[in-house]
Amino acid sequence: MLVETTIHDQAWGQQGYKGLQSIQDEYGVDIYFKEGIKSYSQTIQAVDHLVNKGVNIIFGHSNIYGKHFQQLHKQYPDVQFIYFNGQFTAENVTSLNFSANAMGFFAGMVAGKMTEADLIGIIASFEWQPEVEGFYEGVMYQNPEADVHIAYTNSWENTDKARMLYEQMEEEGADVFYPAGDIFNVPVINEVQKDGHYAIGYVSDQSSVAENTVLTSTVQKVDVVYNLAMDRYVEGELPGKPLTFDFQDGAIKLGEYSPEIPESFQKQMDDLIEQYMKTGKLPNE
Repeated sequence: MLVETTIHDQAWGQQGYKGLQSIQDEYGVDIYFKEGIKSYSQTIQAVDHLVNKGVNIIFGHSNIYGKHFQQLHKQYPDVQFIYFNGQFTAENVTSLNFSANAMGFFAGMVAGKMTEADLIGIIASFEWQPEVEGFYEGVMYQNPEADVHIAYTNSWENTDKARMLYEQMEEEGADVFYPAGDIFNVPVINEVQKDGHYAIGYVSDQSSVAENTVLTSTVQKVDVVYNLAMDRYVEGELPGKPLTFDFQDGAIKLGEYSPEIPESFQKQMDDLIEQYMKTGKLPNE
């Protein structure tokens, strides 16, 4: 596995490592990972090193690896390359995608319910993140009177910029925050807790970071998706096209609810998610 940041981020990288470990447990294979692999030259060097160790399946744990694998996959026809959140595929390249709009929508509903100021702040990494648009739509569905301020760090790990954006939004009066990034989301949640506001966790269930502060989390079960992909690889059924996973696949869920959320609303949310799993339609559709 190639990781753009680190496996110790309590978010995306850590979830990837758990996925890698689950494959090791399930199949008894040797696993390797390399952190801080960002550029094409670093990817080429890492792939070459892993292939020389006998590796024949490589997970690129980020969308950046799509363009890297697009350039190098023909040099390694016996290696299966798998990466996240992209559209490029080939005979030996598969893209795994989370249908993140829905998880953002339901978390946005929670934020829209719990804001008292009718002002919510999203501190995201990149404009392309589907969970951000879904979150906005969920807020608007639940609370049409609310305003949502959105700002981007253009990085998964720029904690200083994320904190600065949080401070600006907090000064403007926002009282619920969605820090949708890998390295910076826990530091931002810690700031939110200090200031007595609410937050939505990202990628992993972050209720343990601050139980009352974290209303819920948009959880991506990377270990489930890794195992689904590995199962298809072993069975020779990787399709060479983008694969998408959602609530129905057990790949996405909302995390634990904060005890601050009324139980009646928790039940309402669970019912809406169950309905979505049956119909594939969000409440606003």
